[in-house]
Amino acid sequence: MNSFSDLGLAAPILRALSEERYEQPTPIQSQTVPYALAHRDVIGIAQTGTGKTAAFALPILHRLANQPRTPERKSPRVLVLSPTRELSSQILDSFRTYGRHLKTSVTLAIGGVPMGRQVRALIGGVDILVATPGRLLDLVQGNALRLDRIEILVLDEADRMLDMGFIRDIRKIVAKLPKQRQTLFFSATMAPEVEALARDMLNDPARVAVTPAATTAERIAQRVMHVERAGKPTLLAEILRGEPIDRALVFTRTKHGADKVVRQLGKSGLAAEAIHGNKSQNQRERALAAFRDGRVRTLVATDIAARGIDVEGVTHVINYDLPNIPESYVHRIGRTARAGAEGVAISFCDAEERAYLRAIERLIGLAIPATGGPAGGERLAQATAQRPKGQPRAGRHSAAARGQNGARSGGKHKARQDRAPQDRAPQDRPSRDRARQDRGRKNSYNGTIASVGFLQS
Repeated sequence: MNSFSDLGLAAPILRALSEERYEQPTPIQSQTVPYALAHRDVIGIAQTGTGKTAAFALPILHRLANQPRTPERKSPRVLVLSPTRELSSQILDSFRTYGRHLKTSVTLAIGGVPMGRQVRALIGGVDILVATPGRLLDLVQGNALRLDRIEILVLDEADRMLDMGFIRDIRKIVAKLPKQRQTLFFSATMAPEVEALARDMLNDPARVAVTPAATTAERIAQRVMHVERAGKPTLLAEILRGEPIDRALVFTRTKHGADKVVRQLGKSGLAAEAIHGNKSQNQRERALAAFRDGRVRTLVATDIAARGIDVEGVTHVINYDLPNIPESYVHRIGRTARAGAEGVAISFCDAEERAYLRAIERLIGLAIPATGGPAGGERLAQATAQRPKGQPRAGRHSAAARGQNGARSGGKHKARQDRAPQDRAPQDRPSRDRARQDRGRKNSYNGTIASVGFLQS
């Protein structure tokens, strides 16, 4: 399909798309919309940044425009479930943008804000409800919401729903829905657990699988920097000062870690904001707004809080802590190089994170190049010359050497993939016995290791 008009969408929707200067549908949109307009269930496999929100929003708005009726009390006609508050808010904005010339009511039900306003918004019924699973169940249990009149269900980012431990909530919600409904199911990956959920939820679904026009590896210059844990704050500050950064998204594994990084950057004279589950919704929205409009160019986030963040102009993603779930690496670095742009992904890796790095490289099928930081070559030479006796040379744990030494550094530090949500801290420090074993092997690179080049973007 060469234009949105070829999809057969209602004129008010086409007008809104034209006002937004959207001319051609993306592959996920051109393939999904016809199935959805034909009332088929759909499984859509697509990464973020491919336009999947419009892929379900446009046919839903078209159906509501062609079949207008007053929603029943406390009942939505359409339910959209997403894993995070931020993503839910962005989905709501998309419905409002594409449906601005329709008389369609849309409301949001997310945690972190008082429930009273949401209860009042639902009293008279609503066309479209966008919600996170936890708050949705709170409203159902409080008798503020009924789910037996749902005509269309959308489950967005199903893989992340499972990662975050929402599988029981999802099944509780689905059990309350009418069996005669349309279901649109979207996921970036289709692990066996996701496939099983889809089988239970969908009826004879059309399957749409779309990959980005260019792979992540082609558009993102990825590199890893091996560094002792204590050297991470200095290295981060040096990168933020030395790299040509428009906006940088920095990931930590824990909420406490995100706040700590912000404080450390502040001491170095670098402004940053944190966004995580312990922040109020207003705090999160203010931090995201400051990042989006450029008042703050560094946003520090946990995986869960950052899920769904779609900010133009993120040039760098920095993994201050490597994720203990390999798939999270792909989601993290996907925050840059959006809409055809290029980006940079830099990962810090300390001695206790090497197993995480190997798991990530197995998943993406790529050995991530290692590199020194700004002026890394000179500092590396100094670090090697000053190396105390008994410590390895700088190349010992480089990307080129990992294959020979992988078994040595794996062992007890096998990456754990069963820990969700990721705001929960894994074991970041070794036991005393492990520390004694590692003492003679730790590298002392003062923040960098040997450069083996950059991935060509």
